[in-house]
Amino acid sequence: MLGPCRLPYELLENDKKIDSGYLLSTRDLCSLEYIPLLIKAGVKSLKIEGRMKSAKYIATVTRIYRKYIDIALSNEPYVIDPNDLRDLMQVYNRGMSSSGHLSNKPNKNLVFKEKPNNMGLFLGTVQNYNKNKGLITLKLKENIEIGDTISLENETGSYTISELMEKNTNIRNAKTNQIVTIGRMKGNISINDKIYKMSSKALDAFAKASYSGENRKINLNCVVTIKKDHPISIEVSSCCNLNLYKNLNMKYELDFVPEIAKNRPLDKETVIKQISKTSNTIFNFKNIKINLDDNLFLPNLSILNNLRRSILEQVQNYAISKCSRNFSKVSNSRKSSYRLNDSVLSSMRTNVKNNAKVTSYKTPKISLLLNVLDNNFNYLDIEDVNDIYIPLKYFTNRKYDRILKTISSKFDTYIYMPTIVKGNYKNLFYANAEKSVENYEIKGFVISNICNILLLNDLFTDIDKYFKLVTNYTFNVFNSNTVLELKKLGISKFTISPELDSKTINNLCDYNYLQKELIVYGRTPLLNMNYCLLGKTDKCYPDCKARCSSNNSYYLKDRLNMKFPIMPDNIQTVTTLFNSKITSICPKDFLVDYARIDILNENIDEINNIIKTVKSGRRFEGKDYTNGNLNREV
Repeated sequence: MLGPCRLPYELLENDKKIDSGYLLSTRDLCSLEYIPLLIKAGVKSLKIEGRMKSAKYIATVTRIYRKYIDIALSNEPYVIDPNDLRDLMQVYNRGMSSSGHLSNKPNKNLVFKEKPNNMGLFLGTVQNYNKNKGLITLKLKENIEIGDTISLENETGSYTISELMEKNTNIRNAKTNQIVTIGRMKGNISINDKIYKMSSKALDAFAKASYSGENRKINLNCVVTIKKDHPISIEVSSCCNLNLYKNLNMKYELDFVPEIAKNRPLDKETVIKQISKTSNTIFNFKNIKINLDDNLFLPNLSILNNLRRSILEQVQNYAISKCSRNFSKVSNSRKSSYRLNDSVLSSMRTNVKNNAKVTSYKTPKISLLLNVLDNNFNYLDIEDVNDIYIPLKYFTNRKYDRILKTISSKFDTYIYMPTIVKGNYKNLFYANAEKSVENYEIKGFVISNICNILLLNDLFTDIDKYFKLVTNYTFNVFNSNTVLELKKLGISKFTISPELDSKTINNLCDYNYLQKELIVYGRTPLLNMNYCLLGKTDKCYPDCKARCSSNNSYYLKDRLNMKFPIMPDNIQTVTTLFNSKITSICPKDFLVDYARIDILNENIDEINNIIKTVKSGRRFEGKDYTNGNLNREV
């Protein structure tokens, strides 16, 4: 979502603008203060997001995070140096920084809507500007020097400082709180304009030096043996403390026997010179021992190069073989473990053997996802639907009891699991799933990720024996091998990803390993974000205006005036952003078992019209239903 995150939007409440800016652009994550807690939690690797960043950015961030990881693993007090934070913000920042979702408190500082890219460090404001001479005067909030770059709030580019003065004296650098004049400044500049320090020449030079000359190597011992009437060989062992190489001890013998020298015999210095040429590898021969008989000759020094390359390839493969992850077995905390019953295994083997080719088109059944329930609708009036999917959140609120009983009495009803399951939703699931199965006629579950299976296994014994499991499009099934793996888990039907092209979809439709479902109508969710655009936070807070509980509809409008519906989840503080356009696919083009219709804000008559069109095998080309309430309170 890098592209959309860098674009400006207007947030609309019905048709009224209530916010604007780069509403999907988050501040940069800075997690220095959380490193000890992350390590304590068992985190083994930290990822630095370096996409579209410079080498100097990567060098600075890795240096600082390496420093604090080492401190956290030592017995030293964990104290963060403000200068390190300043360096992180200087090398790149979007709205300074944020702790992301790491804190248990609501983060109202997550999104920075004013600017989508690097803003630098605030340097000061223009106190005086001589337009004719191009001189600006300011009181410094940061140190600066010749070669640093700056930007002004009403200018799009940046300036490299080439002239710096204190009063009328030229200087090379200046400290915080000094009043200085910067020369050769032209453009849209006014008094009180904010100035930002975009880069530090000293910091950039320090970062560049760290990687320009860096050549970290794995040190090895080696013994090269060149004896008369014997193939030449090399033995390698480790002389470093890295776990991957601690027990390294291997030998390689080349199928070549040295010759007797006629003129110039081979000497140890020549052998060492050739064996030492490891510059294009991660290894370095720190200690080299040569066992060389007198008066021997090699017709080509490439023989030694081949010897070196061959043993180092073996060493590398040895290290790779030692890299493995140990996964602890996950046990269910409540009831039975998941198992595959014999009938599913038998069916799978038969289908694989026969390739289960589909040969003719048949009218697909209809499954209906009701993203939003309306107490004013009579859902019994819906016609020609086989399966109905209802989001989990509606099973947690008693006000929808009548609707749920009505729907489940007429249709095969499935509980539709959310894409994101936070702790509070997990607790709601445990508290309501068993009760929902008892109170309503639940046919099965639509699961959005593998973790949903674990949740179900915690509550139900032999889940696939008593309920049908449908994998949502979020599983991104794209080949038959994936389908077979899902079948092993007891899945009965999978929803084809809307990201696939027609050729890939047809390939999936060629086989009947599982029932196939294709979304033929609806607005595709573009983004599920752990953030509420209405409350401007990642968690609910007491004084929130609770717009998500109103009867209003909300949209993001982009620079092309396209409106993207948003649906907040007031249980998890998760917002789903939907496409501005409706997906409409002709079901006759694909041999699927189910045609799925995703309903967002259509009424009963509109739903029946869509169903009728889909059942006839045609593509829906009717009204674009953009009005209606997406945010009914749950």
